[in-house]
Amino acid sequence: MSAKLRRQNRIKEILGDYDISNQDELSLKLKEEGFSVTQATLSRDFAELGVIRTVANGGIRYILNPEETGKQIAKLISYEILSVDHNESIIVVRTIAGRAQGVAHFIDRLNRKEIIGTVGGDDTVLVMPDSHKNIPVIVNMIKKMMNELDEN
Repeated sequence: MSAKLRRQNRIKEILGDYDISNQDELSLKLKEEGFSVTQATLSRDFAELGVIRTVANGGIRYILNPEETGKQIAKLISYEILSVDHNESIIVVRTIAGRAQGVAHFIDRLNRKEIIGTVGGDDTVLVMPDSHKNIPVIVNMIKKMMNELDEN
């Protein structure tokens, strides 16, 4: 897993566990855990993760915007997938180097009943369908993520 992905995953966990009201607080928490980040890096992470400020628990707090988070991550994933292929039993997704585990994680988190699970290597994701009959459904879903299919 890349340092950026580890850092962004930890940011999501921290925002879920603590009331963070400014970037300095978050930066200190990350520093305590061995992540050295600049304000510019945090701002980029916030944009990519869909972090917003809101009023909660009597004060200002950063949270993950549930509507934006999925869109931002899906946009990133669409750039990371290079191709999708399959045979009678398994789907193979090729990614840019080092991104297969992140793509596998994203696919797992879609919680689709047609997908039993994934295995992510360095640049290849194996997607296990619940049935060979659902392979076309999964392949089309992944191709839509890649923006290869029309949205019609």
